[in-house]
Amino acid sequence: MQPLYRHEFTVGQDAIDENGHVNNVVYVQWMQDVAVLHSNATGCTDATREIGAMWVARSHKIEYLNPAFAGDRIEALTWVVNFRKVRSLRRYKFVRTSDQAVLAQGETDWVFMDARRGRPRVIPEEVSGIFTLVDADQQP
Repeated sequence: MQPLYRHEFTVGQDAIDENGHVNNVVYVQWMQDVAVLHSNATGCTDATREIGAMWVARSHKIEYLNPAFAGDRIEALTWVVNFRKVRSLRRYKFVRTSDQAVLAQGETDWVFMDARRGRPRVIPEEVSGIFTLVDADQQP
């Protein structure tokens, strides 16, 4: 399994705010979207559902570096940094493909939850073992 997940897309007009560039909250949506795509591609989504669990975002951190505009082609990268008892840290980077400008980078602290009880649950090996972790010196 590749530790980095890549997804390309084109910025739509609906992502643009009154300042003429991608609205800051859109990046948070993109973070969630690419995390779900990665989870689906690895089989983590199915494995999580099979054991009656779900992932819930505990916190998001994002740093905006350059503006993006309608029509820009973006490469979203995401990777898993660690698994702790009931939490996992995932990072993201958004790059404009035309000039390789890093537009934003961020991370989400995810909590593994029992779907029925709504309480944190220890992350089992059948879920954590799906991903190859990317440590700090390997991050893009």
